[in-house]
Amino acid sequence: MFAENKLTDDMTEIMAFLLAERRKVLSESEWRFRMRGYGYNLRRTEGGVEVARLPQNRVLGTIAV
Repeated sequence: MFAENKLTDDMTEIMAFLLAERRKVLSESEWRFRMRGYGYNLRRTEGGVEVARLPQNRVLGTIAV
């Protein structure tokens, strides 16, 4: 999806974008809400945070947070 105003499937760029956005908010629920607006669905798992692309909800990867 979009990270830093460009379409990308590179998980490294997506992870950098997501973590930068996480530093801007106070809570994890606010972060998840904001990321839905960018087209990402975030779900907490035992291994970290699973990142999926909306609207297909296709899993892109997991980031450790």
